Amino acid sequence: MADDLGSTVPRRQLGRLLRQYRTEAGVTLDAAAEALEYSRQKIWRIECGLGAVRVLDVKAMCELYGVSDELTEAMRGLAAETKSRGWWHAYGDAVPSWFELYVGLESAAAHLRRYDESLIPGLLQTRQYALGLYHPGSRLSAEERERAVEVRMQRQGLLTRRLPEPPRLEAVLSEAVLRRPVGGSGVMTGQLNHLLETSELPHVSVRVVPLAAGPHPGAVAGSFVILDFPATNKGRTPPEPSVVYSESLTGALYLDKPDELAAYENTWKGVAALALGEAESKEMIKRLVGEMRHD
Repeated sequence: MADDLGSTVPRRQLGRLLRQYRTEAGVTLDAAAEALEYSRQKIWRIECGLGAVRVLDVKAMCELYGVSDELTEAMRGLAAETKSRGWWHAYGDAVPSWFELYVGLESAAAHLRRYDESLIPGLLQTRQYALGLYHPGSRLSAEERERAVEVRMQRQGLLTRRLPEPPRLEAVLSEAVLRRPVGGSGVMTGQLNHLLETSELPHVSVRVVPLAAGPHPGAVAGSFVILDFPATNKGRTPPEPSVVYSESLTGALYLDKPDELAAYENTWKGVAALALGEAESKEMIKRLVGEMRHD
Protein backbone atom coordinates (compact mmCIF):
# COMPACT_ATOMS: atom_id res chain seq x y z
CA MET A 1 0.00 0.00 0.00
CA ALA A 2 2.97 2.34 0.46
CA ASP A 3 3.13 2.87 -3.30
CA ASP A 4 -0.55 3.78 -3.45
CA LEU A 5 -0.51 7.01 -1.45
CA GLY A 6 0.22 8.51 -4.84
CA SER A 7 -1.49 11.50 -6.28
CA THR A 8 -4.15 12.78 -3.90
CA VAL A 9 -2.04 15.11 -1.74
CA PRO A 10 0.03 16.50 -4.68
CA ARG A 11 -3.26 17.25 -6.49
CA ARG A 12 -4.60 19.17 -3.50
CA GLN A 13 -1.31 21.01 -2.98
CA LEU A 14 -1.07 22.00 -6.63
CA GLY A 15 -4.70 23.08 -6.80
CA ARG A 16 -4.42 25.17 -3.66
CA LEU A 17 -1.26 26.91 -4.94
CA LEU A 18 -2.76 27.62 -8.36
CA ARG A 19 -5.88 29.10 -6.74
CA GLN A 20 -3.67 31.22 -4.45
CA TYR A 21 -1.55 32.55 -7.34
CA ARG A 22 -4.65 33.26 -9.46
CA THR A 23 -6.22 35.20 -6.59
CA GLU A 24 -3.01 37.14 -5.89
CA ALA A 25 -2.81 38.05 -9.57
CA GLY A 26 -6.37 39.41 -9.43
CA VAL A 27 -7.58 36.98 -12.10
CA THR A 28 -11.12 35.62 -11.74
CA LEU A 29 -12.02 32.04 -12.60
CA ASP A 30 -13.94 33.24 -15.69
CA ALA A 31 -11.09 35.50 -16.84
CA ALA A 32 -8.58 32.66 -16.48
CA ALA A 33 -10.83 30.32 -18.46
CA GLU A 34 -11.21 32.87 -21.25
CA ALA A 35 -7.49 33.73 -21.41
CA LEU A 36 -6.39 30.08 -21.43
CA GLU A 37 -9.29 28.92 -23.65
CA TYR A 38 -10.22 26.34 -20.99
CA SER A 39 -13.66 25.62 -19.62
CA ARG A 40 -14.42 27.16 -16.24
CA GLN A 41 -15.09 23.62 -14.98
CA LYS A 42 -11.58 22.47 -15.96
CA ILE A 43 -9.88 25.18 -13.91
CA TRP A 44 -12.25 24.59 -10.99
CA ARG A 45 -11.46 20.84 -11.01
CA ILE A 46 -7.70 21.51 -11.08
CA GLU A 47 -7.98 23.97 -8.17
CA CYS A 48 -10.05 21.47 -6.17
CA GLY A 49 -7.48 18.69 -6.71
CA LEU A 50 -9.99 16.46 -8.48
CA GLY A 51 -7.82 14.98 -11.22
CA ALA A 52 -4.42 14.58 -12.81
CA VAL A 53 -2.94 17.80 -14.20
CA ARG A 54 -0.87 18.18 -17.36
CA VAL A 55 2.50 19.89 -17.00
CA LEU A 56 1.59 22.05 -20.03
CA ASP A 57 -1.52 23.34 -18.23
CA VAL A 58 0.50 24.25 -15.13
CA LYS A 59 3.02 26.13 -17.29
CA ALA A 60 0.28 28.08 -19.05
CA MET A 61 -1.50 28.97 -15.80
CA CYS A 62 1.72 30.04 -14.11
CA GLU A 63 2.57 32.31 -17.08
CA LEU A 64 -0.88 33.92 -16.89
CA TYR A 65 -0.56 34.50 -13.12
CA GLY A 66 3.01 35.84 -13.32
CA VAL A 67 4.53 33.05 -11.19
CA SER A 68 8.35 33.02 -10.98
CA ASP A 69 10.36 30.48 -12.99
CA GLU A 70 11.55 28.78 -9.80
CA LEU A 71 8.02 28.28 -8.42
CA THR A 72 6.74 27.25 -11.85
CA GLU A 73 9.38 24.51 -12.00
CA ALA A 74 8.39 23.24 -8.53
CA MET A 75 4.74 23.16 -9.57
CA ARG A 76 5.57 21.32 -12.79
CA GLY A 77 7.12 18.66 -10.54
CA LEU A 78 3.89 18.47 -8.51
CA ALA A 79 1.91 18.11 -11.75
CA ALA A 80 3.98 15.06 -12.69
CA GLU A 81 3.10 13.51 -9.30
CA THR A 82 -0.64 13.94 -9.90
CA LYS A 83 -0.67 11.18 -12.53
CA SER A 84 -0.07 8.15 -10.30
CA ARG A 85 -3.11 5.95 -9.73
CA GLY A 86 -4.12 4.53 -6.36
CA TRP A 87 -5.14 0.89 -5.79
CA TRP A 88 -8.82 1.93 -5.69
CA HIS A 89 -8.89 2.74 -9.41
CA ALA A 90 -8.82 -0.99 -10.13
CA TYR A 91 -12.32 -1.26 -8.61
CA GLY A 92 -13.93 1.12 -11.12
CA ASP A 93 -17.50 2.11 -10.31
CA ALA A 94 -17.33 0.33 -6.94
CA VAL A 95 -15.66 3.54 -5.72
CA PRO A 96 -17.99 6.49 -6.49
CA SER A 97 -16.24 9.55 -7.94
CA TRP A 98 -17.12 11.64 -4.87
CA PHE A 99 -15.53 9.01 -2.60
CA GLU A 100 -12.27 8.60 -4.58
CA LEU A 101 -10.79 11.76 -3.09
CA TYR A 102 -11.58 10.56 0.44
CA VAL A 103 -9.89 7.17 -0.07
CA GLY A 104 -6.73 8.93 -1.24
CA LEU A 105 -6.79 11.40 1.64
CA GLU A 106 -7.41 8.58 4.14
CA SER A 107 -4.36 6.71 2.80
CA ALA A 108 -2.19 9.82 3.14
CA ALA A 109 -3.42 10.96 6.58
CA ALA A 110 -1.31 10.78 9.74
CA HIS A 111 -4.28 11.09 12.11
CA LEU A 112 -7.97 10.22 11.67
CA ARG A 113 -10.54 11.40 14.19
CA ARG A 114 -14.02 10.16 13.48
CA TYR A 115 -17.37 10.31 15.18
CA ASP A 116 -20.05 7.86 14.03
CA GLU A 117 -23.69 8.30 14.94
CA SER A 118 -25.36 5.39 13.14
CA LEU A 119 -23.05 2.63 11.82
CA ILE A 120 -19.68 1.00 12.52
CA PRO A 121 -17.17 2.91 10.33
CA GLY A 122 -15.86 1.13 7.25
CA LEU A 123 -12.28 0.87 8.58
CA LEU A 124 -13.57 -1.19 11.52
CA GLN A 125 -16.25 -3.32 9.83
CA THR A 126 -16.14 -7.09 9.37
CA ARG A 127 -16.95 -8.47 5.93
CA GLN A 128 -20.21 -9.98 7.25
CA TYR A 129 -21.32 -6.67 8.79
CA ALA A 130 -20.47 -4.79 5.58
CA LEU A 131 -22.51 -7.26 3.50
CA GLY A 132 -25.36 -7.03 6.00
CA LEU A 133 -25.72 -3.30 5.28
CA TYR A 134 -27.09 -4.10 1.81
CA HIS A 135 -30.76 -4.98 2.15
CA PRO A 136 -32.49 -7.45 -0.24
CA GLY A 137 -34.08 -4.63 -2.25
CA SER A 138 -30.73 -2.93 -2.88
CA ARG A 139 -30.23 -1.52 -6.37
CA LEU A 140 -26.78 -3.18 -6.42
CA SER A 141 -26.31 -6.67 -7.85
CA ALA A 142 -24.64 -9.38 -5.74
CA GLU A 143 -21.40 -8.83 -7.71
CA GLU A 144 -21.50 -5.06 -7.19
CA ARG A 145 -22.08 -5.56 -3.46
CA GLU A 146 -19.08 -7.89 -3.26
CA ARG A 147 -16.87 -5.35 -5.04
CA ALA A 148 -18.02 -2.53 -2.77
CA VAL A 149 -17.27 -4.65 0.31
CA GLU A 150 -13.90 -5.67 -1.12
CA VAL A 151 -12.94 -1.99 -1.43
CA ARG A 152 -13.80 -1.56 2.26
CA MET A 153 -11.67 -4.55 3.24
CA GLN A 154 -8.76 -3.24 1.13
CA ARG A 155 -8.99 0.19 2.82
CA GLN A 156 -8.50 -1.49 6.19
CA GLY A 157 -4.98 -2.47 5.17
CA LEU A 158 -3.77 1.01 6.12
CA LEU A 159 -4.24 0.14 9.82
CA THR A 160 -1.75 -2.74 9.61
CA ARG A 161 0.67 -1.50 6.94
CA ARG A 162 4.37 -1.30 7.79
CA LEU A 163 5.42 1.59 5.58
CA PRO A 164 4.56 4.36 5.71
CA GLU A 165 3.63 4.30 9.37
CA PRO A 166 -0.11 3.63 9.82
CA PRO A 167 -2.26 6.60 10.83
CA ARG A 168 -3.44 7.15 14.37
CA LEU A 169 -7.17 6.32 14.41
CA GLU A 170 -9.41 7.72 17.13
CA ALA A 171 -12.96 6.42 16.72
CA VAL A 172 -15.77 7.68 18.93
CA LEU A 173 -19.04 5.78 18.43
CA SER A 174 -22.52 6.45 19.71
CA GLU A 175 -23.78 3.55 21.84
CA ALA A 176 -26.66 3.34 19.33
CA VAL A 177 -24.12 2.15 16.70
CA LEU A 178 -23.30 -0.89 18.84
CA ARG A 179 -26.94 -1.72 19.55
CA ARG A 180 -28.30 -1.32 16.00
CA PRO A 181 -28.68 -4.89 14.64
CA VAL A 182 -27.08 -5.60 11.26
CA GLY A 183 -27.22 -9.10 9.81
CA GLY A 184 -28.39 -10.89 12.96
CA SER A 185 -26.88 -11.56 16.38
CA GLY A 186 -24.06 -13.75 15.04
CA VAL A 187 -22.88 -11.00 12.70
CA MET A 188 -23.12 -8.39 15.47
CA THR A 189 -21.23 -10.57 17.95
CA GLY A 190 -18.45 -11.03 15.39
CA GLN A 191 -18.43 -7.31 14.67
CA LEU A 192 -18.18 -6.25 18.30
CA ASN A 193 -15.41 -8.77 18.95
CA HIS A 194 -13.59 -7.38 15.90
CA LEU A 195 -13.88 -3.88 17.41
CA LEU A 196 -12.28 -5.17 20.60
CA GLU A 197 -9.45 -6.86 18.67
CA THR A 198 -8.72 -3.84 16.49
CA SER A 199 -8.72 -1.51 19.49
CA GLU A 200 -5.73 -3.48 20.83
CA LEU A 201 -3.55 -2.03 18.05
CA PRO A 202 -1.31 0.64 19.63
CA HIS A 203 -2.42 3.34 17.17
CA VAL A 204 -6.18 2.62 17.35
CA SER A 205 -8.54 3.98 20.00
CA VAL A 206 -12.24 3.05 20.17
CA ARG A 207 -14.48 4.91 22.63
CA VAL A 208 -18.24 5.00 23.16
CA VAL A 209 -20.59 7.89 23.92
CA PRO A 210 -23.31 6.29 26.10
CA LEU A 211 -26.94 7.01 25.28
CA ALA A 212 -27.26 8.26 28.86
CA ALA A 213 -25.15 11.28 27.82
CA GLY A 214 -28.31 12.68 26.20
CA PRO A 215 -28.29 15.24 23.35
CA HIS A 216 -24.81 16.40 22.38
CA PRO A 217 -23.02 18.21 19.50
CA GLY A 218 -22.26 14.97 17.63
CA ALA A 219 -25.94 14.05 17.49
CA VAL A 220 -26.56 17.35 15.68
CA ALA A 221 -23.50 17.20 13.40
CA GLY A 222 -23.94 13.55 12.45
CA SER A 223 -21.04 11.29 11.43
CA PHE A 224 -17.82 13.00 10.32
CA VAL A 225 -14.06 12.49 10.00
CA ILE A 226 -11.27 15.00 10.66
CA LEU A 227 -8.13 14.10 8.69
CA ASP A 228 -4.72 15.55 9.65
CA PHE A 229 -1.68 15.08 7.41
CA PRO A 230 2.05 14.61 8.00
CA ALA A 231 4.77 17.03 6.98
CA THR A 232 6.41 16.02 3.71
CA ASN A 233 9.97 16.10 2.37
CA LYS A 234 11.36 15.16 5.80
CA GLY A 235 9.65 18.10 7.45
CA ARG A 236 10.78 20.72 4.94
CA THR A 237 7.26 21.13 3.50
CA PRO A 238 4.39 22.13 5.82
CA PRO A 239 1.65 19.54 6.32
CA GLU A 240 -1.34 19.58 4.01
CA PRO A 241 -4.18 21.47 5.75
CA SER A 242 -6.63 19.32 7.71
CA VAL A 243 -9.93 18.34 6.10
CA VAL A 244 -13.35 17.43 7.47
CA TYR A 245 -15.22 14.75 5.52
CA SER A 246 -18.98 14.37 5.92
CA GLU A 247 -20.91 11.89 3.78
CA SER A 248 -24.52 11.78 2.60
CA LEU A 249 -26.55 9.35 0.49
CA THR A 250 -25.49 10.80 -2.86
CA GLY A 251 -22.25 12.64 -2.19
CA ALA A 252 -19.93 14.15 0.36
CA LEU A 253 -18.63 17.42 1.74
CA TYR A 254 -14.90 18.19 2.01
CA LEU A 255 -14.53 21.13 4.39
CA ASP A 256 -11.21 22.91 4.92
CA LYS A 257 -12.00 26.57 5.63
CA PRO A 258 -10.75 27.73 9.05
CA ASP A 259 -14.24 28.40 10.42
CA GLU A 260 -15.51 25.02 9.20
CA LEU A 261 -12.55 23.20 10.75
CA ALA A 262 -13.01 25.13 14.02
CA ALA A 263 -16.69 24.13 14.21
CA TYR A 264 -15.89 20.43 13.80
CA GLU A 265 -12.88 20.62 16.14
CA ASN A 266 -15.24 21.96 18.82
CA THR A 267 -17.77 19.22 18.07
CA TRP A 268 -15.00 16.62 18.33
CA LYS A 269 -13.91 18.01 21.71
CA GLY A 270 -17.53 17.83 22.86
CA VAL A 271 -18.08 14.17 21.93
CA ALA A 272 -14.60 13.16 23.13
CA ALA A 273 -15.34 14.73 26.54
CA LEU A 274 -18.61 12.75 26.83
CA ALA A 275 -17.16 9.43 25.65
CA LEU A 276 -16.20 6.71 28.08
CA GLY A 277 -12.50 5.96 28.49
CA GLU A 278 -10.96 3.19 26.38
CA ALA A 279 -11.13 0.61 29.20
CA GLU A 280 -14.74 1.49 30.08
CA SER A 281 -15.69 1.39 26.41
CA LYS A 282 -14.22 -2.10 26.07
CA GLU A 283 -16.20 -3.23 29.11
CA MET A 284 -19.41 -1.89 27.57
CA ILE A 285 -18.71 -3.68 24.28
CA LYS A 286 -17.99 -6.93 26.14
CA ARG A 287 -21.29 -6.58 28.05
CA LEU A 288 -23.17 -6.12 24.80
CA VAL A 289 -21.51 -9.23 23.34
CA GLY A 290 -22.68 -11.16 26.39
CA GLU A 291 -26.24 -9.84 26.01
CA MET A 292 -26.34 -10.83 22.34
CA ARG A 293 -25.12 -14.34 23.05
CA HIS A 294 -27.96 -14.84 25.51
CA ASP A 295 -30.69 -13.49 23.22
